[in-house]
Amino acid sequence: MSYAERYRQALLAALSAIDVTKVEEAVEWFRQARQEDRQIFVCGNGGSAATASHFTTDMVKGASYGRPQRFRILALTDSLPTVTAYANDVSYEAVFVEQLRNFARPGDLVMGISGSGNSPNVLRAIEYANAVGCRTIGLTGRDGGQLARLAQLVIHVPEPHMGRIEDAHLVVCHMIAYRFMDEP
Repeated sequence: MSYAERYRQALLAALSAIDVTKVEEAVEWFRQARQEDRQIFVCGNGGSAATASHFTTDMVKGASYGRPQRFRILALTDSLPTVTAYANDVSYEAVFVEQLRNFARPGDLVMGISGSGNSPNVLRAIEYANAVGCRTIGLTGRDGGQLARLAQLVIHVPEPHMGRIEDAHLVVCHMIAYRFMDEP
C-alpha cells in the first residue's frame, strides 16, 4: 500500500472517531450565538491558526453573506500587529487572552483549536473565557490535553498524527460552517 493510501485510510479512521453529536451541539451553540447577537472568537497556533482564520472566513462570508442574521466572529490570530506586540512585550501566552479582555462579554462564544490540547495561549484564553461567563468549545487531538478538561464542549480527534488532527479539525469546521451555508 502506498504512503498516500495509508495516510488516506488513517485519516478516514480519524474522521470516523469524531463524535458528531458534539459537532451538532457546537452547531446549536453557534446558532444561539447568532440569534442572541453574541460575539464569537476563535484561536489557535500554527496550522490551527490557519484553521481559525479559514473557519472565520467561512462563517463571515459563506454563512452570513446575503442572510438576515449574520455571525459576529473574529479570529484572534488575524491581527498580526496585536499578536506580535503582546508576544514581544508581554508573553506569547498572552496573545489571545489579552484580546479577549478587551472584547469578550458574558454569553459570548470562544473556540480554541489545539492539536495537542496543550497550547498555553489557547488554554489561557479558554480559562479567561470560562471565568467571565463565555461558552467555550475546544477542538483537540491526541489525548485531548488540558484543553479537553477546560473547554465546556470538546470535539476530540483521538489521533496522534498532527497532520491528520489538523485535517479533521478543518472538516469539523466545515461541518459547522456548511450547516449554515446549506440552509435555505
